[in-house]
Amino acid sequence: MAEDSGTAVAEEEELPLASGEDPGDSGGSDGEAPEDFSDDYIPATERTGDWFVVHTYAGYENKVKGSILTRINSMNMEEKIFEVVIPMEDVMEFKGGKKQVVQKKVFPGYLLVRMYLEDDSWYVVRNTPGVTGFVGSGAKPIPLAPKEVDKILRVKPVEKLKPRLEFEEGESVRVVTEPFSNFTGTISEINVDQSKLKVLVNVFGRETPVELSFEQVAKL
Repeated sequence: MAEDSGTAVAEEEELPLASGEDPGDSGGSDGEAPEDFSDDYIPATERTGDWFVVHTYAGYENKVKGSILTRINSMNMEEKIFEVVIPMEDVMEFKGGKKQVVQKKVFPGYLLVRMYLEDDSWYVVRNTPGVTGFVGSGAKPIPLAPKEVDKILRVKPVEKLKPRLEFEEGESVRVVTEPFSNFTGTISEINVDQSKLKVLVNVFGRETPVELSFEQVAKL
């Protein structure tokens, strides 16, 4: 998709704050359902307004989100701009042989904004410090299709989370489970779909291929 301005490059210096903005304010919801999925929860595709993609300086997503929310309040845009979301996803990560769920940004450098697109609401978002443009195929931003919104903001069950790959072929690792506990070896193959590794372990002077799951090894 094309943008209405050039590609942004993250800067070291602080972004200017909107008037009255709290520098630590990240504000608002990230569009996910409450944990208990209460009856008053409304799916993202059924909420008022359209969803637009906004490009920001990479690494400043939280600050830009806070600035937009502050401007919505100070410029009385609550009836035209409703929600600002940083798309996040839970991924399964293995560290030190232990499995844990971590969050990461789905699209670094981008936000989703739910709004009615009019000249004044466009101005509020587009001129927020750190925003480099709306994403679209022409001069006028195009809202996301409902199926795109659902795909981006859909809440995934923990058991279906994809593993984050922290290993690479040729890397040396330490086995943390029996019968090869504390043996070191070299990764020769990685099976992401099954979350398994094939590790060449030195057994009695010979390299022996051993199939292990991600949680059975640790990085050196």
